[in-house]
Amino acid sequence: MSRTYFGTDGIRGTVGQSPITPDFMLKLGHAVGKVLRKQSARPSVLIGKDTRISGYMLESSLEAGFASAGVDVLLTGPLPTPGVAYLTRALRQDLGVVISASHNPFADNGIKFFSSKGEKLPDAWEIAVEQALEEPAAWVDSANLGRARRLQDARGRYIEFCKNSFGSDLTLKGLKIVVDAANGAAYHVAPDVLHELGAEVISIGCSPDGFNINDGCGATAPGALVKAVKEHGAHYGIALDGDADRLQLVDAEGRLYNGDELLYVMVADRLDQGHRVPGAVGTLMTNMAVELALKRRDVDFVRAKVGDRYVMEELVARNWQLGGEGSGHLLALDKHTTGDGIVSALLVLQAVTRSGRSLAAQLADVSLFPQTLINVRLQAGQDWKGNAGLARVQAEVTAELGDRGRVLIRASGTEPLLRVMVEASDAALAKQSAERLADAVRAA
Repeated sequence: MSRTYFGTDGIRGTVGQSPITPDFMLKLGHAVGKVLRKQSARPSVLIGKDTRISGYMLESSLEAGFASAGVDVLLTGPLPTPGVAYLTRALRQDLGVVISASHNPFADNGIKFFSSKGEKLPDAWEIAVEQALEEPAAWVDSANLGRARRLQDARGRYIEFCKNSFGSDLTLKGLKIVVDAANGAAYHVAPDVLHELGAEVISIGCSPDGFNINDGCGATAPGALVKAVKEHGAHYGIALDGDADRLQLVDAEGRLYNGDELLYVMVADRLDQGHRVPGAVGTLMTNMAVELALKRRDVDFVRAKVGDRYVMEELVARNWQLGGEGSGHLLALDKHTTGDGIVSALLVLQAVTRSGRSLAAQLADVSLFPQTLINVRLQAGQDWKGNAGLARVQAEVTAELGDRGRVLIRASGTEPLLRVMVEASDAALAKQSAERLADAVRAA
């Protein structure tokens, strides 16, 4: 069964347009409640949100929908997505609910769910919810209505969880760190975590007003962080996105490190401590230099489809712990059940503190390969997979690159475009090869 409302990461859209409307959210809460009641006579859910002005409206609608189905609700107020995942598991809730559109602008919002174990739910569960949305409402009587209460210490509980991921024998004393919370859910969490671990903290993007989330700040706009690090003479800068599951990191020189590089640092730190790391998971877009660097250290590397849920699936299937994307979604499954920007930042700072070596020094042998990406517009009905000319050129380019690069050709999921990417140790070679492939697509 295809899904009408759920996408790759929950339900998301523009506020005021279906399905991000209060009437739909009431129906959604009721439908999810009906699904939960099949497993538990008196379910309880935890709801957190980011700082968008629309979060209040959607929270109230969801709360009413859950209550109407006989489900109790625990409200945290603004809290990072990974904080909701943690508290759902820690407080033995049946479901975690996050009201957030992550890195999108304030006019968007969305809903995503976590299981009682703090993990993303399978497709089958989402399909069951969509089926329940099509069924008539089944209101419980007054005696069985759900109750709602607010969890007053949600922020403090999550701060302690984050701190516990950092080595108890280590401190951040002596480090000046700029933290940019994107005016999002971590605005009142990330600065305190770093401060309580000993760092001198300068906060930017920590003054949400309901409208300024991700607006020229945070992980999707790291220029503000780079500028602040230089202005304050800081050692490092940390940028999170609106719901704080994504990380970008800057050093004192203003160099920006992406998720591919930070994943390598996390793996290398464990190896340097004598721990076995059988493998790590990246995506189809992970830079080849990272793959080669990991293999030089006898660490297997597997590529998943783009998207942190697919990275997670590969990690679980292989019983591995570390994975991530260049965008800054990083996973350390022995620390958390989902991607966590604050925890990931602490794991990287732990590597720096423990080794006494800067990030630049730790990545001295990892020189990212230049990439050339060309978007080629496809004609209606154009069968690029059956293009013999493209197949021939792709085989030629792949053979010429050898272990100096790779080719990735994939269709866009949102536009009639074919994305042609070539990565090579030499920038000119990457550009020339990508243009040959793009020409082969156009010639069809």
